[in-house]
Amino acid sequence: MKRVGTSEPNGPVRAIAMRYVTENRAMPRGRKPEGEQALSNAERQARYRARHTTPALPAAVRPRRAADRRSRPQRWRDAVSELLSLQAAYADWLAALPDGLRGSSIAESLEAIVEFDLTDLAEIELPRGYGRD
Repeated sequence: MKRVGTSEPNGPVRAIAMRYVTENRAMPRGRKPEGEQALSNAERQARYRARHTTPALPAAVRPRRAADRRSRPQRWRDAVSELLSLQAAYADWLAALPDGLRGSSIAESLEAIVEFDLTDLAEIELPRGYGRD
């Protein structure tokens, strides 16, 4: 008959040693005191309050863009008038261009801008909307 815990069939039985896992390796209980003794409750509370009463950093204030309160037709008219004024400025630039730059890419770009017909945009009458047409 084979006995448990041995490799020999009729050899001596060796008992399995029982050991206590947490006997010598206990977990530390809390933080180690900074001084000779642990802090009292009053000292701990005073430290907590001092730590939490420091002034917080001011929140970053980002300036907000002003809301555009103009109606869509008004914004359309403003945009078209801006395009027309830019086209007139480019026409003045083209007229003042030196003769040496007349055949350059700058002159070609300015001519394309000046020749572009923006009067159709200015003549458009936009719908007022919401049954006010």
